[in-house]
Amino acid sequence: MDPIKIVCLANSRKISGRCIAGKIIESNKWIRPVSNRESEEISEEERRYENGEMPKLLDIISVPVKDHKPTQHQKENYLIDDRYYWTKIGQYADRLESLLDSPEDLWGTGFSSYQGTNDRMPEGMHAEYSESVYFIKPQVLKIIVRIEGEEFDDAKRKIRAQFTYNNTEYLLPVTDPVVESKYLSGNDGCFTLSIENIYMCVSVGLPYNGYCYKFLASLIED
Repeated sequence: MDPIKIVCLANSRKISGRCIAGKIIESNKWIRPVSNRESEEISEEERRYENGEMPKLLDIISVPVKDHKPTQHQKENYLIDDRYYWTKIGQYADRLESLLDSPEDLWGTGFSSYQGTNDRMPEGMHAEYSESVYFIKPQVLKIIVRIEGEEFDDAKRKIRAQFTYNNTEYLLPVTDPVVESKYLSGNDGCFTLSIENIYMCVSVGLPYNGYCYKFLASLIED
């Protein structure tokens, strides 16, 4: 296949690598480059540009791919051709509003984990949704830094995003490494963000114990 050109809207932490996703600008179609690994993450070597730099949010990237590799839960996946470098074509400079999605909700509501709110869906609900990633603008947004897992003897500081979309509240884990680094280096607490120029990429992962979990893959400021 010919390389696919996307604007990078997600560059999130996943297992030992990253989950990269973006949109073809001309069609607004989502693409998620994946590897042949079981969990499909992209390694550092696979995503590195020829000059040694790493992809960043809003980079316009030419990604060499072998084939469309959809799964039941992630139909946007394309298998990368790891024989070739990714190429940075430029930086996206147009208005981010043109890339927004407008789903009624974020993969349903009413299913919450112990620490989250509307943060998962039963595995069988995947057929109701044609996309597993959205680019949205929140109505309210807070970043929560707190210790979780003490009751299970696994206490660790975690970052979650509490936000409202289409008048529904969500509390999702954050996998954007830049946001994680910023807030883990500070104090615990609840931090309200101005939403005027803030956009979010949210995604739903592969099944785990009967559920697909949702997460905040990136925060982008226009």
